[in-house]
Amino acid sequence: MAENRASAYTEGVPCWVDVQLPDVEAGKRFYGGLFGWTFEDAGPGAVWARLDGAAVARLARKRDGRMPTVWTVYFATPDARNLARRIVAAGGQIVNDPVPVRDLGTAALVADPQGAVFGLWQAASHPGFGVRHAPGTFAWAQLYTTDIHAANTFYGHLFAAALFGTGADPDFGRAPVSDVFYPGMPPQFVVHFRTGDVGAAVEAVRQLGGRVQAPPFETSYGKVAVVTDNQGASFALLQR
Repeated sequence: MAENRASAYTEGVPCWVDVQLPDVEAGKRFYGGLFGWTFEDAGPGAVWARLDGAAVARLARKRDGRMPTVWTVYFATPDARNLARRIVAAGGQIVNDPVPVRDLGTAALVADPQGAVFGLWQAASHPGFGVRHAPGTFAWAQLYTTDIHAANTFYGHLFAAALFGTGADPDFGRAPVSDVFYPGMPPQFVVHFRTGDVGAAVEAVRQLGGRVQAPPFETSYGKVAVVTDNQGASFALLQR
């Protein structure tokens, strides 16, 4: 069922995604064609992606060609600096220090002890997703890691309430990196977008110039295919 945002997200819940691309216009054509997103200016080199008027993602031009072309998931927090300190204390590292993003909120990039990069978002005027769990919107974040036990320990302590608290619905799982990627691939988060028909969505990805990394397979949370867009950013399609 689709969920419209009624309040700010609690700490440890995936609340936003963005993608860094070489060509934002090409990204608009791909994701507009795949999900029916519309776009509006979000500042120099960036656009908001919307579905039926609700914010679902941000597409931004890479500032440096050496940066990866990648989707990033952001976890909500009321205090990005405090959470970043806790991450370092638990064996992770800060990639980009928490910084204000205009009047929208405060963002940081961090990495877990195995090196998987994720974002932190301390909301101000931008709480995060305007809608999630609907077709064409965020539905799940899967961490593919080289050490499941270490990942469960790290995130279990970091986001205990979001993962295990009363009424928790975390939209966040962990699996061995070898389940989808070649052995030796670095740990990484894969953002999942919901679709009503994963087979048809995979074919649409191909038609739009993307490619398939892992054809549809069954998981405990739905039927999934891992794909890349027409510029190489990996993401997943989830039918549930």
